[in-house]
Amino acid sequence: MNMQFKKEILLAGFAIVLAACGGTTSSSESSSAASSSAAPTFNESNNIVLYTRDTTSGTRDGFMGGIGFSAAAKDDNLLTEGFLIADNTAILTAMGGSDKYGIGYVSLSSVNNTVKALTFSGIEASEDTVLDNSYGLKRPFNWMLRAEGDFPTDDVENIANAFVAFMTTIEGEDTIAGAGAVALSTTTRWDDIKSQYPVCEQDNSAVTVRFGGSDSIEKVAKAVTASFRPRCGNFIAEHEHTGSGDAWKRTNGAQKDEAVGKDVGFASRNFTDAEKLDAQGAALPVDQYGQLAWDAIVAIVHLDNPLNNVNADILKRMYEKASANPIRTWAQALTAEAAL
Repeated sequence: MNMQFKKEILLAGFAIVLAACGGTTSSSESSSAASSSAAPTFNESNNIVLYTRDTTSGTRDGFMGGIGFSAAAKDDNLLTEGFLIADNTAILTAMGGSDKYGIGYVSLSSVNNTVKALTFSGIEASEDTVLDNSYGLKRPFNWMLRAEGDFPTDDVENIANAFVAFMTTIEGEDTIAGAGAVALSTTTRWDDIKSQYPVCEQDNSAVTVRFGGSDSIEKVAKAVTASFRPRCGNFIAEHEHTGSGDAWKRTNGAQKDEAVGKDVGFASRNFTDAEKLDAQGAALPVDQYGQLAWDAIVAIVHLDNPLNNVNADILKRMYEKASANPIRTWAQALTAEAAL
């Protein structure tokens, strides 16, 4: 029986504690100790440690589709043995410190200076390269609302509708861009449309609006709600981001009326045909969901990793268990990069 080795990991970070011994040491002894404790150089013969998101993740859906391996978006059995499943934070933490020989992928908005972001077919991920379509690994950020009349109160429904409208304004899109996503183009200001949402003129400090869905959009969603709250009566924004699959499930699907139900859901991928239906199988109105931004998916490695550039073929050969020409070591990866 072919056993698939998988691990669910949540890495919070790693600390190195150095304890000094008593007594005196000579400068030559200190130099020798420092040399022996120096970090080893990167060993290209080491196996590649693959990190991936779980099968409900919009980031995984976009990544696998972007490298021509869509079948693996929902099927762990197709992935190379020994892969690790982790969320955005865990992947960033691993690549940033603990796993010199790992490779993973995250949303552009999550990339920081603790990791090396690889170029894709020679193109760096940025707002400009996403908008001009020169960067190949991109996906939409989408929103979804509960059905009309299915919100906890009229105030919650009206605030949710105003929130969606705010995301399409210059102020909303500036906030989206500031949080690391690629905003859509608009010429509308909030002042031009706020009169259409009188709920924002009242005190909403006792009203809670529940946001959830994709954790890749969490940073963006929190930034937009923080910007919008003072413009709409200081409502309470409650965020719980657990994955793109919950965007529909918790606003219009089986969990919408449970304690985990949400008023606004986010998905970092396109909604499936099934997710464009309500729990009874009727089509959702087209104004009940839409796009708020674009995002790039970025392959990341440790800062000490000499790899700089990949393409869809290299990444697929890493992740595909049944590849006819697999890449399993960093030496193989660097050889493939040199051939691009």
